[in-house]
Amino acid sequence: MTTPAKGPDLAPTARRLAALLDGVGEDRFDHPTPCPDYRVRDLLQHLLALTLAFRDAARKDLGPWTSVSPDAPDAPRPTLDGDWRGRLREQLDELAAAWHEPAAWRGTTQAGGVELPGEVAGLVALNELVLHAWDLARATGQPFAADEDAARASIALLGQETDNAARSGTGFGPVVPVPETALLLDRAVGLSGRDPSWAPPVRT
Repeated sequence: MTTPAKGPDLAPTARRLAALLDGVGEDRFDHPTPCPDYRVRDLLQHLLALTLAFRDAARKDLGPWTSVSPDAPDAPRPTLDGDWRGRLREQLDELAAAWHEPAAWRGTTQAGGVELPGEVAGLVALNELVLHAWDLARATGQPFAADEDAARASIALLGQETDNAARSGTGFGPVVPVPETALLLDRAVGLSGRDPSWAPPVRT
């Protein structure tokens, strides 16, 4: 397989995710998200961890952030104290810049404790940004329109394994059927095992 000089640009999706942060008040931290195991607080902590992990994966700077899954019990866990929005915005910029370098897409690297080709790690990083931006937007009642190139990359990545039994332990649920005519983002969301029509429960 021929390795591309450089993969998709992560910057547009990183910017769209960063733009959601001002709409996330601390009063929403305990609200549910489309990920059953995550509240908004958990999702933000996950984003703080994964941006560091995939930044370091792009740089081939292998260490504590790349050696375990961000959700593992022994993983470093960022906190939401101080200027967490500023930290996450800075990390999103660093992540996008790291994957802008052609060298990031070549050779092998590590993410979540797993060794994988750089070109695969970059696509996984982009997919994480796309899906979690959608998660955060839905959980906090904000609009989100994905970059079309990023959504297509997510569809290509997630469409490689659609057998529900084989997805056990991957972090993705059973595929939610979505019409071929649906928005690219909705198709990516469905392939991830999320319901594109998900909305937070009405709070009384």
